[in-house]
Amino acid sequence: MRVIPAIDIKDGRCVRLFKGKFDQVTEYAVDPAELAGRYQELGAGWIHCVDLDGARHGSPGNLQQIARIAGHLDAGIQVGGGIRDEAAIERLLGLGADRVVIGSVAAEKPGEALAWLREIGPERIVFALDVTIEDQDDAPMLVSRGWVETTRTSLWEALDRFGAGGLRHVLCTDIGRDGAMTGPAVDLYAECVRRYPEVAFQASGGVRHAADLTALAGTGAASAIVGKALLDGRISDEEIKPFLRNE
Repeated sequence: MRVIPAIDIKDGRCVRLFKGKFDQVTEYAVDPAELAGRYQELGAGWIHCVDLDGARHGSPGNLQQIARIAGHLDAGIQVGGGIRDEAAIERLLGLGADRVVIGSVAAEKPGEALAWLREIGPERIVFALDVTIEDQDDAPMLVSRGWVETTRTSLWEALDRFGAGGLRHVLCTDIGRDGAMTGPAVDLYAECVRRYPEVAFQASGGVRHAADLTALAGTGAASAIVGKALLDGRISDEEIKPFLRNE
């Protein structure tokens, strides 16, 4: 399992939200491009960037910062946030993004998302199938629009549909854990891998320390997205390096 460091950008600055809530923001005094460069120096092969303004307003809002990051990295970069049409995908790819993360459209307009997947290719598209879990025995349900709307589609229904279209990369966040430092949804990702072994799952949300990464590696997930634990120094450089370099 490879760790993909996350850089969330709001108003051009590096931030983290608590459970995706825009009124609970922690800002970090570090330039997003410089932070990406630091992660690359540690050995990161991929960087995950989220345009939070785009996610909130439905159109990309931090293109200058994303272009700076892409222009200074040899590592791969995947970008999400506010991608609602094919023009936005092409714009990000043109700026140097290697993969584009599709969230709300995948949840709300699956036919359109499938068309993009087939046209642009499964190695250039990541579907962000973010979920809320009300009860341990309930199916995880997709959320959209910056995590403020819960759909009537379960994660399993979405994966059945998209798997038939050749889906390869899925980023799945348990939104109740994102930025909360409560531990990752290990059972969720183990079940994802059990049901859909052909999909490369990116586990996201809740990572607190290196032991959580070891637990996630045991699920069979291909990657883990880590943001706050790195920014807050809860995982040291020496602890993260083996996961950054692991193919």
